[in-house]
Amino acid sequence: MIRDAVARRVAQKEVLLFFASPVAWLFLACFTAVTFFIFFWVESFFARNVADVRPLFEWMPVLLIFLGAALTMRMWSEERRTGTIEHILTQPAGVWRFVLGKFLACFTLLLLALISTLPLPASVALMADLDWGPVAAGYVATCLLGATYISAGLFVSSRTDNPIVSLIGTVAICGLLYLAGSPILTGFFDTRAGEVLRLLGSGARFESITRGVLDLRDLFYYLGLTLAFLTLNVYSLERLRWSSGDSTPRLRHGRAATALVLVNLVLANTWLARIDTLRLDLTQGHLYSISEPTHHFLARLQEPLTIRGYFSAKTHPMLAPLVPQLRDLLQEYAVAGKGKVHVEIVDPAENPQLEQEANERFGIHATPFQIADRYQSTLVNSYFSILVQYGSEHQTLGFNDFIEVRTTANAAADVILRNPEYDITRAIKNVLYNYQMGGSLFERIDEPVELIGYVSADAALPDMLLAYKHSIKAQLEEIVPKSGGKFSVRFIEPESRDGAIAAQIAQEWGFRPMVTPLDQEKKFYFYLTLADRHQVVQLPTDAFDPGNFRTVLDAGLKRFASGFTRTVALSVPEVNDQMARFNLGGPTFNNLQEAITRDYSIRLEDLADGSVEPDADILAVIAPHRLDEQSVFAIDQFLMRGGTVVVASSPYTTELSDGELRLRDWDSGLQPWLSFHGLNVGESLVLDEQSSAFPAPVVRESGGYEFRDVKMLDYPYFIALRSGGLSRKHAITSNLPQLTMAWASPITVEHKDGQQLTTLLRSSPKSWLSNSTDIMPVESGTGNPEPEQPRPESGEPLPDSHEQYGQRKLGVVLEGRFTSFFSDHPLPDPGKAAGTGTSSTANTPAAGLLMHSPESARIVLYSSNDFMDDQILNAQVMASGTQYLGPVELLLNSLDWALQDDELLKIRSRAHFNRTLPPMERQGQAIIEYLDYGLAIAWLGLLGLVQWLRRRLRMRRYSARLGL
Repeated sequence: MIRDAVARRVAQKEVLLFFASPVAWLFLACFTAVTFFIFFWVESFFARNVADVRPLFEWMPVLLIFLGAALTMRMWSEERRTGTIEHILTQPAGVWRFVLGKFLACFTLLLLALISTLPLPASVALMADLDWGPVAAGYVATCLLGATYISAGLFVSSRTDNPIVSLIGTVAICGLLYLAGSPILTGFFDTRAGEVLRLLGSGARFESITRGVLDLRDLFYYLGLTLAFLTLNVYSLERLRWSSGDSTPRLRHGRAATALVLVNLVLANTWLARIDTLRLDLTQGHLYSISEPTHHFLARLQEPLTIRGYFSAKTHPMLAPLVPQLRDLLQEYAVAGKGKVHVEIVDPAENPQLEQEANERFGIHATPFQIADRYQSTLVNSYFSILVQYGSEHQTLGFNDFIEVRTTANAAADVILRNPEYDITRAIKNVLYNYQMGGSLFERIDEPVELIGYVSADAALPDMLLAYKHSIKAQLEEIVPKSGGKFSVRFIEPESRDGAIAAQIAQEWGFRPMVTPLDQEKKFYFYLTLADRHQVVQLPTDAFDPGNFRTVLDAGLKRFASGFTRTVALSVPEVNDQMARFNLGGPTFNNLQEAITRDYSIRLEDLADGSVEPDADILAVIAPHRLDEQSVFAIDQFLMRGGTVVVASSPYTTELSDGELRLRDWDSGLQPWLSFHGLNVGESLVLDEQSSAFPAPVVRESGGYEFRDVKMLDYPYFIALRSGGLSRKHAITSNLPQLTMAWASPITVEHKDGQQLTTLLRSSPKSWLSNSTDIMPVESGTGNPEPEQPRPESGEPLPDSHEQYGQRKLGVVLEGRFTSFFSDHPLPDPGKAAGTGTSSTANTPAAGLLMHSPESARIVLYSSNDFMDDQILNAQVMASGTQYLGPVELLLNSLDWALQDDELLKIRSRAHFNRTLPPMERQGQAIIEYLDYGLAIAWLGLLGLVQWLRRRLRMRRYSARLGL
């Protein structure tokens, strides 16, 4: 206990000496000032518009080199110069206790300095949604790195009696540790050698932890270096006890013990380098760990799964640091697969046979990257791909699938992994289910499904339908025995039981009698449904084509099966290519189509024929324009069959061309149908003080002239939805950190009894409405761009009165039973829809109008035509510095939820999103900056007050002892 007190007393003495001299105050003041300057000015925190504290830790490995050297340069060198080292070496307590005491004193000062930076993450958390995991990991990494540099500084200080030499030596050693893993040095080597250097470098390990992942290998690396330098420090002081010529047993034992400690630390680090599973993911959503849905997919494997990474030794410097991250992730797949997942990492350049196989069989080719430095520019052909193979099925993923490039003001581009787990797991799912496609469809159906045909007696059916009935019965008789008890068939005559069944199906499903155009008096029933314990799906019978029946049946059965690639019927406005080139003719959605194609089969649906493709699992109608009656009928009947209809619609759209932003009327043709179901999209736009930045064209007036420029503005028509505006109780939006809705209209809902309404998106309480068509921002003569913010119906700028502020619905989900729009409206004329101008007179039965939908029917409505438009997404790229896909992710989440693909939805929600800051005037930014400086100064003042009180107390005690 007495010996333990030695280190504590030494630490207390050194801390008091620190604060008794300007050293501590200079250290704390310099550390705080430099850190805050880097955070706000060098890294341009507000210009980055990202709600994180990466700028705080970005420069920490370099900053701590100089601060750690300055802090330790006098610790032992001053003792040697003044001769007090002799007093320490002759004490009965071990030298290591003095070393530990001085180390704890310096480390305490570092902790006090780090506390002065806490206002920075606190301010960010108050402004936006901050992920505290990387913040905590960043502080842990800073403490570990600081401990390493302090221990190195103490060792160097013990080797000299000159503080300046100690300062230079410490900077040299710590600088070499940092440079070993930095791109400055690793860029001269191939990927394998560069990876070894990154394992040795302190900066690369630091970046690994600040991601938010505490890896045992990184923690032990810093702890091992700290212990190694402290051991060398003890050995260096022990040598001073004896003359240089002596070689006593104690000194030899000390030398052997020091060597043994160093060798064991090296061996331990080498051994731990192979262990990549002992890690703790602190990020919100565990972005760097395999999720539970991935474990579920791996548990379904029946045969070995091969995941092979093709990574070249020489690649682009920005991609090289990503290779170890992907390799570690793949190793987690191997561990989670429990022997069923085989992971290989290969360099095709070293194995020509594998390279040939990759090129010819899997279509994997090297990608040319241009690498430039101050001396030369070269072109390197490099592999950066992953192959997922299961049985005879395979899928490849390239670097475009994995990476995301982010750019910020005054900083180089940052290349990160977007969401590799989602891409790899999606590939595993695809190859797994494609391999199983060779089996029976019924193998993927968990519960028995019954086909129930509500069909009239043969005598009541027209000849064509009678032949159709006999044909499908013959097909069904062949299918049932092959289903393994998973499929059964039952035909019911609705007219039986005195029409009780007809009344029941009319009330529950809206099945009404059919008629033929030539015989309006002869009524009959012909409806086919599939049902299990959970849902009922009606099979479309519009064509009554026996040759197409099996396709229609399989499409219906897939609704009850798992593992099939779902089909999305997508309806978007047709825009002439030449007009689209000049941003005219309406919104375009190429980014959206590309994103949907990655996960689903897509059908570009032409609704004008009055029907939706029978294999469509969900219908998405984006920015509908002048839909005719046949198109509305197709949407209506798809909903009546229990489908999900996703609609993005507003009365307005925008055009940006020739530097001018215009608002156009956009008649969807769908508003009467939406209103019939209680969904009304208002003929106005929502503006919000909580808005996002937008590179808007502005008119600058100067000297009586108007000039058109592009400025980054906090544009109130770009509504920034954050935690309060995104429903956290619904799977679609629960994990979206934020979303920008562009030129959205308010939604009002009058839902019926039995229907469930969920509000997905809503504006902030400080939003208002505008009917003005002038959405062009105007820059005032002062040079401060200020967009017009008209009040409803007045066209006047927003006054101080806020009585018309309020939240508005911008996205809703309506679930339950719906009644057909055409129950109260005339049916469309199919002949006119076909372009003939006359009605059809063929002797064919009228398609059965479904009057009611089952409980599984849903309408998802978003009140904007443009928030997923390519041009708007590109504008968001300019504003955020990254590929902004928030609106696209919202729609993909809607598809996943509607198609009950909850597993991929959970993985997709773990993607890296930029959490942006709320819009803020320059005065507000300055207030936050000065407030943070003030809090840091207040902390330093509090430390000064504590030290002053302690000195006063010690003086009083000393005076009392002397009797004064």
